[in-house]
Amino acid sequence: MDAQAWNERYAASELVWSAEPNRFVAELVGAMEPGSAVDIAAGEGRNAIWLVEQGWTVLATDYSEVAISRLRDRAAAVLGDRADRLTAVVADATLPVPGGQTHDLVLFCYLQLPPPQLGEALRAGLQAVRPGGHLVVVGHAGRNLEHGWGGPNDRAVLYDPDEVLAQLDPAASDARVEVAEIRVRPVDTDDGPREALDTVVVLHR
Repeated sequence: MDAQAWNERYAASELVWSAEPNRFVAELVGAMEPGSAVDIAAGEGRNAIWLVEQGWTVLATDYSEVAISRLRDRAAAVLGDRADRLTAVVADATLPVPGGQTHDLVLFCYLQLPPPQLGEALRAGLQAVRPGGHLVVVGHAGRNLEHGWGGPNDRAVLYDPDEVLAQLDPAASDARVEVAEIRVRPVDTDDGPREALDTVVVLHR
């Protein structure tokens, strides 16, 4: 999808994604000391808003203008006086993180791109992690296509943990792999409970 397609998708629904943070983001980041975070491809801001609620100062980016507008409105409504701790900007995930600063956390949650673009985004994200900080990647796994439920049906935009690490080459960036695994995500559907398979990768720089 291009930016215009995402604009149309967001404009057609009051809330495309859940208002709650991703379960793996909450689990992994909830144990970290709050600091400065970047949420790449943040959509309507479910993770970015949650991060602020946990004490983080957050830069949220997305290339959909409609998503960013909605994120700002939701942040103002949900966060109140804390809304000034969340900055939302329109930006391309494959380009360097806006502002040129480094951060304690860079988050990618379901950024599903083909390998060349995904690699550009992940490497730009890792460059924005300051020493001592973390890169967290959560995405629809490649094996979800045959063994899981939901998510994109195009294998080219799905990725397993080894494919994420192949794009990043952690050792060359002084990054240590803390987590690289497939995790099961329960999903409630009209036909009953299902299980989705997600890739979860955490690097510590």
